[in-house]
Amino acid sequence: MTTRRIPADHGLTFRMFLTGLFLVLLYVAVGAVLWAFHVRVAFLVVILVVVAFAQYWFSDKIALWGMGGREVTAEEEPELHGMIDRLCALADMKKPRVAVAEVDMPNAFATGRSPNQAVVCATRGIMRRLSGPELEAVLAHELSHVAHRDVAVMTIASFLGMLAGLVTRIMFYSEIFSGFGGDDRENGGANLELVVMLVSIVVYAVSFLLTMALSRYRELAADRSGAILTGRPSVLASALVKVTGEMSRIPTRDLRASEHFNAFFFTPALSNGVSISSLFSTHPTLEKRLDQLARLEVELNGAV
Repeated sequence: MTTRRIPADHGLTFRMFLTGLFLVLLYVAVGAVLWAFHVRVAFLVVILVVVAFAQYWFSDKIALWGMGGREVTAEEEPELHGMIDRLCALADMKKPRVAVAEVDMPNAFATGRSPNQAVVCATRGIMRRLSGPELEAVLAHELSHVAHRDVAVMTIASFLGMLAGLVTRIMFYSEIFSGFGGDDRENGGANLELVVMLVSIVVYAVSFLLTMALSRYRELAADRSGAILTGRPSVLASALVKVTGEMSRIPTRDLRASEHFNAFFFTPALSNGVSISSLFSTHPTLEKRLDQLARLEVELNGAV
């Protein structure tokens, strides 16, 4: 019988619970603000329903669309499917959908609302640059995210921030404010617009901090579980070093265009110079990740 080799991480589970709890509280706070400023009840209900539906059903499609990824069959990418088939057999887990993003940036990510609806995506750049064992180690890392069920929490936390900015734009360029102040619209419209903008900024900031609190820990958890799954932490370390080094050769404009997906990537797309991503990275430092893998290599060799 195949034994499941991706162990549960109780520290990660606890952090996901806290993140989910704070997200619920954030939703309640946003709803209370909208209610306090006399948003029509029907409009409030529509907002909450649409947001919940979009988050639950379309998170994987949004991520793939944003990275230009597409699902591929075993006939189109037999080597990639073969690696994921072997890893899923080792982990005793359901195989996720497989996708490829036709971009040169070397990276990979997993997304989806549940393990049954997950998708693992590798870029053409990482498939071209890594050896077979290195790519398999990266895919084991991504499958660990799926097994740990942290993909859905990260997707929802990140999507809430993106939605805040989108709602602000829609409200400015539509007749939505007709539902606010009634006869006082002319006098209070400017103040209400400012309130909506400030609420959106707060929502974005809080969701970003929630993502940060979870993201760094979950990357270390996936490194550890992925390395245990393949039994070769040093190979994952080699992939980390190679991908991080190759990032410096990618055009800055391409890295900046992908920075908002950093929370999902195997390694962050950091452009040269100062940016939000370099100041508040969603990933642990390379040194910290390599140090954990080096310790794990000693543990596994000692256990043999």
